[in-house]
Amino acid sequence: MKKKMPRPTQGDMELLTLLWENGSLSISETHDKYPRKVGYTTVQTQLNRLVDKGLAKKNKAIKKPARYSAILKPEDVSATQLDSLVDRVTHGSVVPLVAHLVNRTSLTNDELTEIKSLLKEAERRLKKGAK
Repeated sequence: MKKKMPRPTQGDMELLTLLWENGSLSISETHDKYPRKVGYTTVQTQLNRLVDKGLAKKNKAIKKPARYSAILKPEDVSATQLDSLVDRVTHGSVVPLVAHLVNRTSLTNDELTEIKSLLKEAERRLKKGAK
């Protein structure tokens, strides 16, 4: 059974974004790049919590200082958060979410084309599964 990934907090997402953009960072480098003014030990604690949550890893085997890197890809986190949103807000149904986005948002032609393509692919998978 696959272990459920914890939902990252806003602070987690700030750090994960830095790690995704930079590959790996030391505590000092992360502190220097952090989008808000926070203490060095705050950054250290937050990075270690990311490791404890299984969202990042700490590489200390090769050289000092230890370097932190994200374990997950951005799309993995996005997918988990979107799944959670659909479960919480629409009780698992994507129709209200899609209807809201289509009716409340100005979509570009490119976005409409992409949505149509996604729907066609979903129909193909559904037909293939029905056989």
